[in-house]
Amino acid sequence: MPAIKTILIIEDDRFIGEMYQRSLRQAGYEVDWAVTGRDGARAAISKPYDLILLDIMLPETQGDVVLDVLRGDVDKIPSSRVIVLTNFDQDDEARKTLQQKVDGYLIKADITPRKLIDIISQMATVH
Repeated sequence: MPAIKTILIIEDDRFIGEMYQRSLRQAGYEVDWAVTGRDGARAAISKPYDLILLDIMLPETQGDVVLDVLRGDVDKIPSSRVIVLTNFDQDDEARKTLQQKVDGYLIKADITPRKLIDIISQMATVH
């Protein structure tokens, strides 16, 4: 896959969203941010992103529903990679089902902006 340059953050927590957006921009990425699941799904479909950071607990449309819209029967974002960033405690079965549709699954409490940038950098070098 090509290098990661454009990132869409779908995150309703203002503090986390602003922190990721600022850190990723400082690291040289082009970053857009959507606060609701509905706006995030629209943004992901309307513009090609190299990477989408998707929260699960979102207003209007939950992250798992957004993922079904984007990567359901038809993959509407074939050139985008998706990382789920969540603190939502899911049962093993739900998590495994979700992980099959994404390129990464991270727990927000364990991820600092620096760690996130390192993970993204590593993804860009894996083909």
